[in-house]
Amino acid sequence: MQREWKNTLYMYVNQYNRSEVDYRPQAVNPIVTDLDHVMRKSERMQLLERWYRERASVPLRSETRTKLLRTREGDGEVVVDLEFHIRRYYEKRNITHMEERLERERLTLSRDGQAWLVTRVETAVPERHPVMVHAPSIAVPAAAELQEEPLKAQSVPYLNMDVLGFAKSSRAIPYYRQRAVQYADQWWNEPNPDFLTFEVDCTNFVSQCLFAGGAPIYYTGRRESGWWYKGRINGREEWSFSWAVSNSLQAYLSASRTHLRAEAVSGPEELQLGDVILYDWDGNGHYQHSVIVTAFDAGGMPLVNARTTSSRHRYWDYRDSYAWTDQTKYRFFHIADQF
Repeated sequence: MQREWKNTLYMYVNQYNRSEVDYRPQAVNPIVTDLDHVMRKSERMQLLERWYRERASVPLRSETRTKLLRTREGDGEVVVDLEFHIRRYYEKRNITHMEERLERERLTLSRDGQAWLVTRVETAVPERHPVMVHAPSIAVPAAAELQEEPLKAQSVPYLNMDVLGFAKSSRAIPYYRQRAVQYADQWWNEPNPDFLTFEVDCTNFVSQCLFAGGAPIYYTGRRESGWWYKGRINGREEWSFSWAVSNSLQAYLSASRTHLRAEAVSGPEELQLGDVILYDWDGNGHYQHSVIVTAFDAGGMPLVNARTTSSRHRYWDYRDSYAWTDQTKYRFFHIADQF
């Protein structure tokens, strides 16, 4: 039995890989009967075709390695959790680019007579929420509840260093952009064990990158103010919301006039290496995803690294993500050269 359903799984992965760069209808025997997924996939492929055309880019090939994370077998049904490591190659202005990302899906395969069919596909979209599309019953871990703790820009208090006896140094601290990028490239697809990892880990990752580039910690001891991290001590969460929550980091960067500082700019073309982009998928003013600029394409547009959905040198606008909507809004932050 296992060999039979694994043959269907192999066919599914093959089609998955092909659909990353070939957007024509696939003339193969249908093995997926989940019509919601079929429609989502079709819409995504049409979007990607337009996306590459508008970027004056040409998809070349895709390489997908698949890891079987978990298998649950029952009578005539198998549920498998998969992780895809995708390398997608494309050409722009005669230069070949490669981007990487890790994605997860949960497949339900069911026996239909002598055949096995994929009857349900649940796609993880953790950059929006740490749940699967098409699976509202999957629980949201407690760490993700940080997303519900917005920090209002106008209410950010600042610590008076002089009162505590710490005289502020007159010596400027440079932001080493290349160090931030090197850190982002080293840890994009696995967590640094020296830090806690959250189910929604994108902002924690970006904060680590900023810190690696020399951004100074601003410790207030209050989770709703400053920008700081101490880990979990005696069961207590010891980090600021701005360190770990996209909406709070956006508010902090908008308001901060000391320590870690940034300037909001109007478009991605104004960004440099080590700068930050925040994403509001619904256009309602609540930011849910954070990335850091790590490279540029042949047209000078930013490529970014992120975690949660781990990505390396991904095109900045995220239109290839199931999290993206027509209402998506962005905040572009140029991190100060000196602090």
